Amino acid sequence: MKFITKFTVYSKPTVMESKKELTEKILKITILIQEKYPELSKYLSEVEDTLPTFEHPDVDAEALAKYYQTIDEMLKDYLLEHPER
Repeated sequence: MKFITKFTVYSKPTVMESKKELTEKILKITILIQEKYPELSKYLSEVEDTLPTFEHPDVDAEALAKYYQTIDEMLKDYLLEHPER
């Protein structure tokens, strides 16, 4: 499923995506948020709670996909609430 914004097209991550691909997508959306929507940057650290902790340090593709989906949903919700942006 794809979501189109003024700047780019986001697609939901699939199980087949590698850790490298997901990491690249996370980096891109994080940079987009920092550059175009800096008011959302403060929430990125809160979203990091979806990643594994010291007790469970394995960051697999599933954890990265959940993290990406959370950031992606946050951005989508923001754009729906602030269409002027």
